[in-house]
Amino acid sequence: MRRDEIHEAIRLVKQEVRRWQEPVLGVVAKQSNRDPFLILISCLLSLRTKDKTTREASDRLFALAHTPTSILKLPLKKIERAIYPVGFYRTKAKSIHQICHQLIDEHGGRVPDSIDELVTLPGVGRKTANLVVTVGFQKPGICVDVHVHRISNRWGYIKTKTPEESEQALRRKLPKEYWITYNDLLVPYGQNLCFPVSPLCSRCKLSGLCDRVGVTKSR
Repeated sequence: MRRDEIHEAIRLVKQEVRRWQEPVLGVVAKQSNRDPFLILISCLLSLRTKDKTTREASDRLFALAHTPTSILKLPLKKIERAIYPVGFYRTKAKSIHQICHQLIDEHGGRVPDSIDELVTLPGVGRKTANLVVTVGFQKPGICVDVHVHRISNRWGYIKTKTPEESEQALRRKLPKEYWITYNDLLVPYGQNLCFPVSPLCSRCKLSGLCDRVGVTKSR
């Protein structure tokens, strides 16, 4: 994919994703009026967990408590029961308690709006921090998960080996107008069409733009 072709690629992806279910973080953002805290906690729950499970776990937890102060009033076991069966639910329950303590002690109970501050919170990496910044605060950031990393490289738009390298490459190359929505677009595209193995290339409207890097089998 040539550098200037990204505009057409984004336009086509926007058309395609309308027919698929919105990622869970987008749903939480709409329902909570973009509450950064609820987005942060849902994002933490979503790590290595399917969207349906994340959505249900988020709903159960937020029905019990939805602020750092109120969550700290919940016993750890109650949080574990609420978020089960998300991946690593016991570890995530501890991280949630620790995050709430740190937000109260260091940030006046508010979620910081910078990536550098967010990554100091327990269990929060750059992927989560970028999502909170973009979805919760509508500030420029590039959240790179497995879908964004894979598809950007498959297109031939960037050439990187890790999501961390992809974030930096995209910050240098991707037009800033697409930073906030890039993850929202590529996640459902990767979940429903551009699979890791045997992607549905015959149904893809980007076939004329995609270099199909690393694709050995497709449908």
